Amino acid sequence: MGMTAGDYLCERLIEWGVDTIYGFPGDGINGILGALRRAEDRLRFIQTRHEEMASFMACGHAKFTGQVGVCLATSGPGAIHLLNGLYDAKLDHRPVVAIVGQTFNRAMGGDFQQEVNLLQLYSDVASAYVQQVTEPSTVRHMIDRAMRIAQAERTVTCVIVPADIQDMDAVPEQPLLTHTVHSGVGWWPPRQVPSTQQLQTAADILNAGQRVAVLVGQGALHATDEVLAVADTLGAGVAKALLGKAAVPDDVPYCTGSIGLLGTKPSWDMMQGADTLLMVGTSFPYSEFLPPLGQAKAIQIDLAGRNLSIRYAMDLALIGDSKETLAELLPLLHRKDDRSWQEEIEKGVGAWWQLMEDRGQPSDLHGRIRPQGLFSSLSRHLPDNAILSSDSGTAANWYARHIKIRKGMKAMLSGNLATMVPGVPYAIAAKFAFPDRVSIAMVGDGAMQMGGMAEMLTALKYYKSWSDPRLIILVLNNEDLNQVTWEQRAMEGDPRFEASQGIPYMPFADYADLIGLKGIKVTTASEIEGAWEQAFAADRPVIIDARTTPDEPPIPPHVTVKEAEALMKSVLEDPKGGWRGALEGAREIAQELVPGR
Repeated sequence: MGMTAGDYLCERLIEWGVDTIYGFPGDGINGILGALRRAEDRLRFIQTRHEEMASFMACGHAKFTGQVGVCLATSGPGAIHLLNGLYDAKLDHRPVVAIVGQTFNRAMGGDFQQEVNLLQLYSDVASAYVQQVTEPSTVRHMIDRAMRIAQAERTVTCVIVPADIQDMDAVPEQPLLTHTVHSGVGWWPPRQVPSTQQLQTAADILNAGQRVAVLVGQGALHATDEVLAVADTLGAGVAKALLGKAAVPDDVPYCTGSIGLLGTKPSWDMMQGADTLLMVGTSFPYSEFLPPLGQAKAIQIDLAGRNLSIRYAMDLALIGDSKETLAELLPLLHRKDDRSWQEEIEKGVGAWWQLMEDRGQPSDLHGRIRPQGLFSSLSRHLPDNAILSSDSGTAANWYARHIKIRKGMKAMLSGNLATMVPGVPYAIAAKFAFPDRVSIAMVGDGAMQMGGMAEMLTALKYYKSWSDPRLIILVLNNEDLNQVTWEQRAMEGDPRFEASQGIPYMPFADYADLIGLKGIKVTTASEIEGAWEQAFAADRPVIIDARTTPDEPPIPPHVTVKEAEALMKSVLEDPKGGWRGALEGAREIAQELVPGR
């Protein structure tokens, strides 16, 4: 049998350096699956339990490695299922290539089974590049362009391959004629820095500032040393958008931690007092957590021009790579002799971590565990180079505030899409990308029921191939879709709506044992430390099933009077124990008012 178009597609991906494809089979991609079997010693196919999880894994792969993530799905329903994970990648600016099947080319336009207008369907999520292969010779330049554009524009691209074309004879190169395309393999990132004049203007603004605040995002993940050097020179504090949680270690005394609704009080205080703002590699959306309008001079550094000056009216907005731009900027900065601003920030940071330590003491509430204790204990047990994934929901609150990131760790969640479910597939993708590192996911029971449980079967299928088998999933088992419950209370002033918020109890630890993994039940605070010790000593993936309380409110670092009134009104009206949430909210706010804090 000669090389088919499906074979050539796989060979071209291998030439691009792709070694892993996440997907689920279907007859619309049989020709590609056959080619993957023939190339399985060089190109690994990871079979997920659902196409949506394949796209989340491809997204997680791209987020943790910085390389292109690739996912594969069949025509019609398979291609449709990919969309959520692809939008996650698109909104968080991560390079992902989707390869999807299509009905037979000769049947197109005949309303054939599973025929969906994929070019139209993908026109938004893969707006940078989506094309359908029309004959075998076009595979070459379509794969080349999809891979290159995904990296160049940090986005999602898609190649659609009709089923009959997959089995046709390969045509690796079109003849050198008019109306032919001759593409090549390779992406060479440019060196992107602002002009000398722009850098000097930025330095002048920063040098003139007395109270400089730095905000970093995922665009600064590779620029840790440069961020710290700039902050040290300017006597500044550094806050982190959630996607940039691993950009600066939390043991840096002037790192204020996360910012926003899930953020810290030191980040809020720093922004309220700043006279100069430097945003690096972030499109953090919540402007109310930045300095009051007109209070601060502002500079932004970002690779994407479209992200400039949209969250805050910038005095100077620079297009450039964060690491290279900060390195060029640093020699132009004057070291500030007055360190009182940074010392004030450090004092606030120290008080905040003491507060988190107090709140993170293992404790129970009405027969269930307060979640903060789980996260504080995890933070203490984390090994070097651990990889962390958080799902959306209240898990993200405790992850943002209680987990201390150390240098060398990786940490990620769904940022701009803020979708449920990616916590577990992210963590599994991390194991395929870094099989020698420990991967931990923190998820709610809603997300675990929605998709995480099924993907533990994926972990079961593959974990023996990992050099370090440790994959740990912490599940907050509170039988409540807790984030939305608190949002309904705080934003709408409504009491908890049982019909929408209550979810059935699931014994996740028993499920882990049932399928051949390890389950650990945590029903009281006294069991927390032992649970983490067991999990990190395990010889297989683990589910920690923690019976947490739904009554612990995720209080923002700065609660407005309107929000507080709505929260208290709604919880006090809750006939099933809403008063407990009111008391816990009051307790947490009171803790922040203790003298010395």
